[in-house]
Amino acid sequence: MTTRRALLAAPLFLPALARAQNWTPNGPIRVVVPFPAGGTTDILARLYAQRLTETLGTSVVVENRGGAGGSIGADVVAKAPPDGQTLLFHNLTFSTTTAALEHMGRAPHSMERDFAPITLGANVPMMLLVAKDVPANNLHEMAEWAKRQSTAPFYGSTGPGSTMNLVGEVLKRDGSFPMEHVPFRGAAPLVQEMLAGRIHFGGDQLSSSLQHIRGGALKPVATLSATRARAVPDVPTVREQGFPNAELLGWNGFFAPARTPEPILTRLHSEIAAAARHAPIAARIEELGAEPGGNSPAEFGATVHAQVAHVRPLVRDLQLQMG
Repeated sequence: MTTRRALLAAPLFLPALARAQNWTPNGPIRVVVPFPAGGTTDILARLYAQRLTETLGTSVVVENRGGAGGSIGADVVAKAPPDGQTLLFHNLTFSTTTAALEHMGRAPHSMERDFAPITLGANVPMMLLVAKDVPANNLHEMAEWAKRQSTAPFYGSTGPGSTMNLVGEVLKRDGSFPMEHVPFRGAAPLVQEMLAGRIHFGGDQLSSSLQHIRGGALKPVATLSATRARAVPDVPTVREQGFPNAELLGWNGFFAPARTPEPILTRLHSEIAAAARHAPIAARIEELGAEPGGNSPAEFGATVHAQVAHVRPLVRDLQLQMG
């Protein structure tokens, strides 16, 4: 019976599949990365862009449009024509900035309304780190040390409304310990200030911080993911340490403007998922301490929308603000 149904459905499915496979880009495709060049999200986007240039037969160019926690670049894509020529490659910060802007009544776009999820590019665990001179190896030791200081220690983030801003405020509330927020324009300057010891606590994607962790320049005290990172399996998660509200999946992935025709989305998903399975790309992603993506649009969309639903009440309760 299953085979008969499949055969009967085949004539209906094949034309749509043919249209998807026959769609060809009308000139170069730009992939907007809403952060400065050099970070993990930018590195992953360029890795995929190089492979997609080969498989799609047209130039796929990364365009960095940083600012406002990633919302400036995201808005460029939200307002782009839905023709497959402009894509967004964003990360978990998308969920926190979206919720913060909505809370303030300043949201220029909606993740659910204005974007079509394509697929996960990579899961990149985000690590919570302390400067090497901070005498703490986990969150509870960090909290006890902070309480003993005559002035509140500094925690850094990539800007108001960013993931680390939210996590820092959650930890302050749930752990009842003092910290003062210092925003930066990106992860690179934040990490440099942590290496210098002027910022005591912060967060960074594992792929960017792994060299500093292995060299002893920064100490990991927790991972935000639901499971421990394979590259640093001895570092417990925030949930294991009693801070479940700080748990966030470190995704990086592709979006198209809403109303992009299904054949275009299908072709883009097929090519990007194939790139994720391409041995050199998969190996490079794993070298970065990450896991290759390539899941279905429905699975990817469910992940990011569930994360937005998780952070919205936290943003509201903590009165998180964008700059």
